[in-house]
Amino acid sequence: MQYNKEEIRTLSSHYDVLGVSPEATGEEIKKAYRKLARTLHPDVNPGADAAERFKAVTHAYEVLSDPQKRRVYDTTGNENGTDNGFGGAGYAGQGFAFQDIFDTFFGAGGTSGPASRVRRGQDALISVRIDLRDAVFGVNKKLEVDTAVVCPTCDGSCCRPGTQPERCDICGGSGQVQRAVRSILGQVMTAAPCGTCEGFGTVIKDPCNECSGQGRIRSRRSLTIKVPAGVATGTRIQLAGQGEAGPAGGPAGDLYVEIRVNNDATYVREGDDLHATLHIPMTAAALGTDVSLETFDGTQEIDVKPGTQSGEIITLRGLGVTHLRGYGRGDLKVHLQVDTPAKLDSQQEDLLRQLAKLRGEQITEGKLAASGGMFAKLRDRLGNL
Repeated sequence: MQYNKEEIRTLSSHYDVLGVSPEATGEEIKKAYRKLARTLHPDVNPGADAAERFKAVTHAYEVLSDPQKRRVYDTTGNENGTDNGFGGAGYAGQGFAFQDIFDTFFGAGGTSGPASRVRRGQDALISVRIDLRDAVFGVNKKLEVDTAVVCPTCDGSCCRPGTQPERCDICGGSGQVQRAVRSILGQVMTAAPCGTCEGFGTVIKDPCNECSGQGRIRSRRSLTIKVPAGVATGTRIQLAGQGEAGPAGGPAGDLYVEIRVNNDATYVREGDDLHATLHIPMTAAALGTDVSLETFDGTQEIDVKPGTQSGEIITLRGLGVTHLRGYGRGDLKVHLQVDTPAKLDSQQEDLLRQLAKLRGEQITEGKLAASGGMFAKLRDRLGNL
C-alpha cells in the first residue's frame, strides 16, 4: 500500500500506517514494519513520497514496538499522553530516535558531504607577572608567545607551492564510502568516512615540506598587551584571534593572559586599598613629628600627632589601587607602630627615670607601682567586653 504526503498526514493512527489492526501482536507489528521498510528505504525507493512514508512507518514502529509507549498510545491516542491525532507533537514524539535509526542505515553524518580541512585553532593560556605599581596604574606589557602560526611557505594550503589538493579517487570527492550490511531489514547500505582521504574528499599528494601538510608551524611571536589599572592576581585578559592558528589556514583561537601580581616590599593590597606599616620612635610618638613616606604617587608627608599610640591608622584618601570597573581609587592606610628601645645606656635610663618622676609614675628598683588609675582603665576595658 502506497500513500502520498497528504494521505500520510490524514492517516488516523499508527496502526493504519503499518497496515495492522489494533489487536496485532508484537511479532505481527515487527513483520509489517520490516516488509514496508524494505520497499520504502531511500536506497531502494528514492522518491520523496517514499521518504516521507518511510519516516512515518519508522515512527509508528518505534511507538508500537515499545509496550509502555503502545499502552499510553492506546489509552490516549497519542504516545505523549496528551491529545489525540497523528500530527503535531505526537508526530515529533518525545524520545523519538529517528536520527539514530537513520544513522544505522547511513552512518552518522552520512549525508553531510566531505569534511573541511580548515578548522579553528585552539585557545591558549599564558601567565604574566607584573609589579604592584603596574596593577595600580596599568601597564603595556610586551610578550613572547610560542604558538602555531600559518605556514609562510604554503600560506595554509598544506600543499607545496604550485600544487593543490586532488579529488580522492576512492570516494569520488564525497568524503564517504558506502558498503552493504545485513540487518533486520535485510541488506542495507551504510556510509562511513573514507579511509583514504579521512573524510575530506581530497588528498594532498605533494604536501608542503615546511609544515608537513598541516598548513601551520610552531613559531615565537611578539605582541604587546595593555594591562588595565586595577587588575589582581587571577584576572584574565582575552585577546580575540591571538591564539593558535587553525589547521589548513583556519582562523586562530583566542589568547587568555592570566595576571600574577608580585608582592611588594612596602605595601600590601586588600581589595583596592593599600596598607603599609610605619615604625616611629617612642619619643617621636610622644612629641609628634612629620615623616616622609614614599608612595606610588611620590613622597607624602605623614603628620604624626603628639601622643600617638601603636596601632593607630592614618588614611591617605585616593592613593590606593585604581578601581578596575568604575572610577576613582582606593585608599592608602598607614599603620603606625611605636618602637620601644630595647637597650638603654645609663644616661638614657636616668633621663627616663627623671621623666617618670615628673609624670608621677612611681618606678622603684625597676618595678612599676600600680596606681588606681591603671586599674580603673583596665576595669573599664573589661567592662566593655
